Amino acid sequence: MKMERILPFAKNLLKKAVKPGDFVVDATVGNGHDTVFLAELVGENGKVYGFDIQEEAIAATRDRLTQHGLLEQVTIFHAGHEQLSANIPTDVHGKLTGAIFNLGYLPGSDKTIITRPETTIAAIEQLLDLMAPEGTIVLVIYHGHEQGAVERDSLLQYCQQLDQRSAHVLQYQFINQQNTPPFIVAIEKR
Repeated sequence: MKMERILPFAKNLLKKAVKPGDFVVDATVGNGHDTVFLAELVGENGKVYGFDIQEEAIAATRDRLTQHGLLEQVTIFHAGHEQLSANIPTDVHGKLTGAIFNLGYLPGSDKTIITRPETTIAAIEQLLDLMAPEGTIVLVIYHGHEQGAVERDSLLQYCQQLDQRSAHVLQYQFINQQNTPPFIVAIEKR
């Protein structure tokens, strides 16, 4: 297949926005795969700020970072992503170049603990203030469960109303696949 699948496309968007020494956010650290990817992108002089509400996710992410020798350039907060502004140091405000969200629930864990549209939108609003011009926010939207569909609809409505003078918004989705596969909404600050 020559068209990029969802997760490789998400990573390529971030590769275009993030360079060594940058500051970035993993808004839902989950099992740590994106945190490791971002830590590799920013290198030893950059910083990843990670957020999750589940201790299980934080422990898994720390283990994965340790295995890859990347723990030093990551700070993980046991907090919801709606608390970005309160946790990210003020000297980094306006300098973030990338952020990623994997929305839904932590694979292999309690499926009742899910991301919610109100906290995700609050986090996006904060990120739009904290991002550098041309900084990119990538939302990987898993909507194959009841509350995932609610979050999807809220996020699409919110993102469609963003002023084109302040942000470009892209939706990337395969439309002929079964079982509600995830899709991407990417927001580039202008």
